[in-house]
Amino acid sequence: MTLLGSSDLDVFPLSLGGNVFGWTADRYTSFAVLDAFVGGGGNFVDTADVYSAWAPGHSGGESETILGEWLETRTSADVVIATKVASHPDFRGLSAATIRAAAEASLQRLGVDAIDLYYAHTEDPDTPLEETVAAFGALVADGLIRYPAISNHSAEKTREWVRIARDLGVAEPVAIQPRYNLVDRSIESDLLPAAEELGLAVVPYSALASGFLTGKYRSSDPAGQPSPRAKGAASYATEDGLRIIAALEDVAAAHDTGIPSVALAWLRAKGTVPIASASRVEQVEGLLAGARLDLTADDVATLDAVSATATVAA
Repeated sequence: MTLLGSSDLDVFPLSLGGNVFGWTADRYTSFAVLDAFVGGGGNFVDTADVYSAWAPGHSGGESETILGEWLETRTSADVVIATKVASHPDFRGLSAATIRAAAEASLQRLGVDAIDLYYAHTEDPDTPLEETVAAFGALVADGLIRYPAISNHSAEKTREWVRIARDLGVAEPVAIQPRYNLVDRSIESDLLPAAEELGLAVVPYSALASGFLTGKYRSSDPAGQPSPRAKGAASYATEDGLRIIAALEDVAAAHDTGIPSVALAWLRAKGTVPIASASRVEQVEGLLAGARLDLTADDVATLDAVSATATVAA
């Protein structure tokens, strides 16, 4: 288990992504995926109020609703829940009023007394950061959330958030959630050093690069692929991207495991707690394996080298 930053949140070293709940995984399948994850030792689930507003007929909140219904029927499940504010169609931005209204709506859908980890989903240039930081602090003081966190913020904004929180004497963030994986290592130059300096846990999303790092998508043409993520995954299938897949295959063979497990283990070796989702129950085993696989120093060096200079379309 892993403590997130300066918090007392003791989590499994991999978070189950809830972006698929109610989208590519219906209610029944979502329940089964959650059961398999928790049954395998997982206890950390990530969602957002906007999931899955992009799907036809959806308005946002579908993932939180399914997760809340699962929690209601699994009263013995002891899980750490992370969700986010800023992108829901009805709660855009990070004004104080929006943050509180969105948190109350998320609490209702989730059916919990307090949100364990509450992320500012994206930067809001229209709201002073002082207002946002104070609003998150007020949520902690009032018991609606346990810890603030930050997603998709620059290193500069992350440092500024922490400085303001300290100046105001309110709860500081304990984690950041950036995009980070073997085909996108851009945060290593600035955001990762900032997180280390500030003592923030790093909980990266897109850990498997829209499914590309599963090894399932090896063509730059998504035609004929049934998955809604095929287009995103196909964009990574460049010569550099395929060299990364080949290196993952070699390491996976040496450990008698799957490519996704190695990609997740690499992120863990970088000191992060990656997020990965599963639309089918049979995918959960590979996620759990990635949380338990310890790569050798040579494995990490091999993957570092093949991905260090890669130019991969996003």
